[in-house]
Amino acid sequence: MENPAFQRHIRSFVLRQGHLSAAQKRAMDEGMPRWGIEYREGRLDLSKAFGREAPRILEIGFGMGGATAEIAKANPDKDYLGIEVHSPGVGNLLKLIEENGLGNLRLIRHDAVEVIDNMLEDASLDGVHIFFPDPWPKKRHHKRRLIQPALIAKLVRKLKPGGYLHAATDWEEYAQQIIEVFTSAEGIRNSVDEGFAPRPDYRPLTKFEARGIRLGHGVWDIVFVRV
Repeated sequence: MENPAFQRHIRSFVLRQGHLSAAQKRAMDEGMPRWGIEYREGRLDLSKAFGREAPRILEIGFGMGGATAEIAKANPDKDYLGIEVHSPGVGNLLKLIEENGLGNLRLIRHDAVEVIDNMLEDASLDGVHIFFPDPWPKKRHHKRRLIQPALIAKLVRKLKPGGYLHAATDWEEYAQQIIEVFTSAEGIRNSVDEGFAPRPDYRPLTKFEARGIRLGHGVWDIVFVRV
């Protein structure tokens, strides 16, 4: 049985409207029919969704989508499926898809856990990205954190052998928790001998991150591989 705290956590997700700019609203109206995938309780045919066979990477919580668009643009040989509940972020990434002609990116605006449970086949993904999830810094809120053992167990089942699970955070205490959760999960191993991984080339250095590094703030990458 899954941890009740995790159950409460995943039910706390709702579709958040936020304030859409005119450009974001237009991108939502025009882009979702082209690059969006509607949530449904049935397995998603990724080959049909992307119109080809290619390595597939899932990103959970892409925020405003700038890094996601940059990764997709730099890796046209791979397909990227992004999940986000925040409307302005979805609208902004749809705008970036149009501006950059990114045919290798599809979006689902829905709770990630339900998408994982109901739409994704086991062993269908070559990688998973979870970049800078909300750290919920107060100890009493830690149960709300996205990265929990139950979620990681679900994601491991969706990875192909050799596929990777990559989380990044700028909150050191959360980084320690993430590596503990990953280490305790069955079916994955650390991509390095121990501890944190160097930032992979495919994860772009954001302006916010670069500023933090200049100020002496840390960023931690955790990369594990499906065995």
